[in-house]
Amino acid sequence: MAELKTKANKGSVREFLNGIEGKQKRADCKAISKMMRDITGKRAKMWGASIVGFDSYDYEYASGRAGNFMITGFSPRAQNITVYIMPGFSKFDGMMKQLGKFKTGKSCLYIKSLADVDEKVLVKLIEGSVKEMRRKYGTK
Repeated sequence: MAELKTKANKGSVREFLNGIEGKQKRADCKAISKMMRDITGKRAKMWGASIVGFDSYDYEYASGRAGNFMITGFSPRAQNITVYIMPGFSKFDGMMKQLGKFKTGKSCLYIKSLADVDEKVLVKLIEGSVKEMRRKYGTK
């Protein structure tokens, strides 16, 4: 069975954030990091080489595969900032209509910058996601 590559590690979140290219992207990522810390009450950890994650949960699939993953996090990518909304977006339709300019994947919210979205709605979306993950996986 293949091992999950994206794991929490001891990399420096501060160094990673300070090394983000582009003044605005770096400022946006620092703001998102603060949002997520305030929401989760947990300190950031590096997950893999380029994801800043907060809190974690243990999972086990019917196949027997088990692991640990972040409850929420983000990653500055070349084209955008990816915000991880782990339960997906189906429970958050109303918020998504109010969020602003974005794209989504299964559990990825892609934004170009914080200026493109309503930050209050983004906070509510992350809060809802964290609450759902904690409920589903019994974490606090």
